[in-house]
Amino acid sequence: MATTVFLSSFSSSSSLQLCSSFNGEYLASSSSFIGAPVTSLSLPGKKNSFSPRKFHVSAKKVSGLEEAIRIRKLRELETTSKVRRNPPLRRGRVSPRLLVPDHIPRPPYVESGVLPEISSEFQIPGPEGLVKMKAACELAARVLEYAGTLVKPSVTTNEIDKAVHDMIIEAGAYPSPLGYGGFPKSVCTSVNECMCHGIPDSRQLQSGDIINIDVTVYLDGYHGDTSKTFFCGDVDEGFKRLVKVTEECLEKGIAVCKDGASFKKIGKRISEHAEKFGFNVVERFVGHGVGPVFHSEPLIYHYRNDEPGQMVEGQTFTIEPILTIGTTKCVTWPDNWTTLTADGGVAAQCEHTILITKTGSEILTKC
Repeated sequence: MATTVFLSSFSSSSSLQLCSSFNGEYLASSSSFIGAPVTSLSLPGKKNSFSPRKFHVSAKKVSGLEEAIRIRKLRELETTSKVRRNPPLRRGRVSPRLLVPDHIPRPPYVESGVLPEISSEFQIPGPEGLVKMKAACELAARVLEYAGTLVKPSVTTNEIDKAVHDMIIEAGAYPSPLGYGGFPKSVCTSVNECMCHGIPDSRQLQSGDIINIDVTVYLDGYHGDTSKTFFCGDVDEGFKRLVKVTEECLEKGIAVCKDGASFKKIGKRISEHAEKFGFNVVERFVGHGVGPVFHSEPLIYHYRNDEPGQMVEGQTFTIEPILTIGTTKCVTWPDNWTTLTADGGVAAQCEHTILITKTGSEILTKC
């Protein structure tokens, strides 16, 4: 389950000003150079019907980050008018919160109903803790795999939530989203243009939908967190490509992880791959440390950034990029959870919890 950050357009510590050029592109107002004056030329044997004019040729020095932002804006304009759109998402009826037997241990935040602050403590389980962490992550992976088999036309996300809830309870675990900051359900179900944190309701899935199911379980004092985007019925090839590239971005982000590696490498690798296919990376939602605490530092930015910090052997955290076909701007419904793309374009997300090792990383949320 992603956590939310509120960021300016740039994470870099340097301050950039943007100026709009005549054709709608954006360039940084950094240092520029002015070329020599150029005079309009006469054609041989022809007289100009207008007086000669001088003008200057100017150019801007553009950094790689600025150029990437410019390209992304252009791609947003190009793609939003081309892709197929499903009918706009409408909220259905949200059923009452499901019950959890008293004997199942709850995370500390459940009783308060208050959204916890992100812990500054890195999650580094000891040997015994790591055994418990792996068990929680394996359960989350099995639950997610089962939830994916339920994705069919006419099935409601409420029904998926109930099935996920029951499977987690039967395993003696607690569904981590339930009661987290008042979240009313046991799983997040984000359909089509919903970027993140969709609340299960009475809406029936339609052929052509894509749906991200985000499962987190709390077992024996540890959280396991994972998600995947599934296809419902006959799905548009463009949507399938978006999901495939999102999964590849996750893989590439994981591939750079090892003891001593910079966290910012994750965002760089994900952004490079997404841009290669014309997709955009959402900045608002980030990965996070996970273990006994649901959300902690480090925050994992999935886009290019200059944030400091290095990975440490034994550390556990999530990587969970969200990619969009169109804009990455978003709107949030009055429930304060469901977050949609501002232009109605589809979004896809996938997530793993990983463990940092000396030479690489281990994906914990695999069956």
